[in-house]
Amino acid sequence: MAPIESLNPDLSFKHWIASDLRFYREQNGKSLAQMGVIMGCAKATVSNLEYARDGWNMNEDQAGKLDEHLKLNGHFARLVRYARTAHDPDWFAEYAKHEGKALAVRSYRLSLFPGLLQTPEYARALLTASRLVADVEGAVENRMKRQAVLTRETPPHVWILLDENVLHRPVGGARVMREQLARLRDAIELPHVTIRVVPQTAGFYLGLDGSFNTLTMDTGDLVYVEAPGGGRLIQGSTEAREFGVRWDRIGASALPWDASRDLIAQAMERF
Repeated sequence: MAPIESLNPDLSFKHWIASDLRFYREQNGKSLAQMGVIMGCAKATVSNLEYARDGWNMNEDQAGKLDEHLKLNGHFARLVRYARTAHDPDWFAEYAKHEGKALAVRSYRLSLFPGLLQTPEYARALLTASRLVADVEGAVENRMKRQAVLTRETPPHVWILLDENVLHRPVGGARVMREQLARLRDAIELPHVTIRVVPQTAGFYLGLDGSFNTLTMDTGDLVYVEAPGGGRLIQGSTEAREFGVRWDRIGASALPWDASRDLIAQAMERF
């Protein structure tokens, strides 16, 4: 657990909310328990929010109660609203926790194989070439742990849409790509995994502006949109529903399941 002093409100909305929550609590002489009463939540929730722990985010109701009690003129409400729409490096850790409990996973990939189906060698080649990850082996291990969702007792149905260029981009060399494509070929035969490819012959289609993942949860859909240096997690909103329409429109450009399987086999032969 990182100390509160390590929070950087200049780099993350989540850290900004955590830092301000602690500041206003201490400025008003409130204990964690007293602040919990004001916000309508448990003492432990306030602590988790102040430490910006993964999986804990202030909601609109808590923000509104804080603003009203402390007379902050909508300060926390604005922070929460902008946090939901901003690209932030913390959002992927949040997404990954939800992914392990999802009822269904939909992943559209424009340029790389989805993390849930990457081999260790492919993931290692990506992370090494990026020169942005200090602990490559630790990052590979974490990515492989995410794949446990595919083999749990009741796995989610996983729907994958891939741009055909992903099959041909030689990440890590021929051997790594052969093994990665073999992983995809094996996965496509699983009863709870559906993989379809958008062929190059499709020309322009809606997915060319970027990759995204959608999770179906008991409480509704979550969407994770990737961006350099971070990403954005969209929860329970009109925008999340709009990504459902986007998914359907990309799928309309994709090949059927059997033709996609044949295209994957052809890519393997080329490597």
